Amino acid sequence: MIVEIEDKIVSTDIFDIRFCCDLAACKGICCVEGNAGAPLEAEEIDQLEEEFDRYKPYLKPEGVRAIERQGFFVVDDDGDLTTPLIDGGECAYVCEKDGVTFCAIEKAWHEGKTPFRKPISCHLYPIRLSQFSNGTTGIMYHRWSICADALRLGKKVGQPLYRILREPLVRRFSEEFFRTLEEVEATLAETPRE
Repeated sequence: MIVEIEDKIVSTDIFDIRFCCDLAACKGICCVEGNAGAPLEAEEIDQLEEEFDRYKPYLKPEGVRAIERQGFFVVDDDGDLTTPLIDGGECAYVCEKDGVTFCAIEKAWHEGKTPFRKPISCHLYPIRLSQFSNGTTGIMYHRWSICADALRLGKKVGQPLYRILREPLVRRFSEEFFRTLEEVEATLAETPRE
């Protein structure tokens, strides 16, 4: 089911799914698996380039080489802007500690080295955004089998996906949009659904 909020089409999955990343269990596999890098928004490319010297010390040497060879972004087979990959595998922007893969840009951000946290697609995951030709934005839950641990933890935590992802939703859209999502959740709770 979907609901329309202004110029956005929102899958009701984000209200129904209970999902909470369990990095201790999955080891950051979403940054390693897949057939393409993480989606990028056009304005993020300048930030990736401008902030490179600030997060570069956190990157794996192989990641630095991949970025130097491929650039700060690549265009995938679908024509979308994505992060470059290391030898067709993990994202070039990762680092690793104690067997866990995570975002080197975000590590630099946490340590106050850069104002750029990480690409919004990574911050929003498992919500994916789609841009439609009529100007609307689709906000959908992305199902991926490697996130089974996050679904298990999500059931224990008990919060809907959109609430778990409050911070990136506000970052990408606005506080007002998030309040509208809360209103939609309340309305859906009162409305019988099949």
